[in-house]
Amino acid sequence: MSVSGGALEGLRVLDLTQMLSGPFCTQMLADQGAEVIKVEPIAGDYTRTVGPFRSDDQMRSYGGYFQSVNRNKLSVVLDLKNPAGREALLRLVAKSDVVVENFRAGVMDRLGLSFEALRAGNPRLVYAAIRGFGDVTTAASPYVDWPAYDVVAQAMGGVMAITGPDAETPLKVGPGIGDLVPAMMCAFGILSAVYRAQRTGQGQFVDVAMVDSVLALCERILYQYSYQGKVAHPEGNHHPLLCPFGMFAARDGWVTISCPSDDFWQLFCTLMNRPDMAVDSRFSTNAMRVENAETVCAAVTEFTIRHSKKELMQILGGSVPFGPVYDVRDIIEDQHFRAREMVVEVEQPGSSTPVLIAGVPIRLSETPGGVRRRAPLLGEHTRSILSSVGYNAQQLDQLSADGIIV
Repeated sequence: MSVSGGALEGLRVLDLTQMLSGPFCTQMLADQGAEVIKVEPIAGDYTRTVGPFRSDDQMRSYGGYFQSVNRNKLSVVLDLKNPAGREALLRLVAKSDVVVENFRAGVMDRLGLSFEALRAGNPRLVYAAIRGFGDVTTAASPYVDWPAYDVVAQAMGGVMAITGPDAETPLKVGPGIGDLVPAMMCAFGILSAVYRAQRTGQGQFVDVAMVDSVLALCERILYQYSYQGKVAHPEGNHHPLLCPFGMFAARDGWVTISCPSDDFWQLFCTLMNRPDMAVDSRFSTNAMRVENAETVCAAVTEFTIRHSKKELMQILGGSVPFGPVYDVRDIIEDQHFRAREMVVEVEQPGSSTPVLIAGVPIRLSETPGGVRRRAPLLGEHTRSILSSVGYNAQQLDQLSADGIIV
């Protein structure tokens, strides 16, 4: 684990998000050293109750879902439906750089905590929102009031329509990319706006729509339609424009091979012991291989199916673009992920042994960031954070007695 403060040390972020998209966005900032204060309702982020939980965990403060996207954060509990809770948030906003939320459109406005209201007390404030269809602050969608989750964004953003085993069967992508991609886009937008605020003293609204983000991920479907009049459809495990480029059966599982460049193709033919294919004009260029993709893929499969994944790693690894299809057990055992600190142990409150979560993929040479602490308990830092903005012990005791803080 890194002990560096991180490149974003000194940046204070108020995280009013729940579920996946918002918490993943703010976790990216926390991983790089930002002080991220997770502001939760009295009952806490809903995902605290979701699990999965360790079998020996009697506390059930949170399970794997919450742990995985809320590390490196501090937890403050405020009842924002109460004027005293809103006052506490306003004090925090005055001393913060960023506010992030992913409520449905209008929720913060009804609480009197809109972007306009918050920046009145802090002109440098960057206010970011992740919503299914965006916010009217930058552009009004006809669906602005629609609720949305990952599957909705995947469906309407275009990724389902190009994913699947055959042309007629769209398929949901496994990870929640309808949440995770907008989270990454939002983190980038926040840092862009912070950079400008530091130079100009002027904050702004960062508006990220989940469906827009998925469409950006699927950029190829637009130019294929515009240039060729082609409506992209599910293509199985291969590529419509590159060959060979996809997944192939091994003796004990599956592997991926991508040799669209002619140099890689020539080398691959040598490694397959197929010199005949190296000189066959039907396969001489990527364009020709795409035209004859069925023949190419059949020949590659004839080669791969005779070997185990480990054997294919020895034959192809380091020579041509190649990778075995891993499940989580393979990932944990592969030294690459340990060397890169991508499989990280953290404390799990209530459990006698640590748990594993994914590490930080963005590595900076001088300020590497990293996983510094587990996800917080509900309200674990309420008193210390509110003390830092002027609340004394008596005031905090009263807020607690009134059920406004935990």
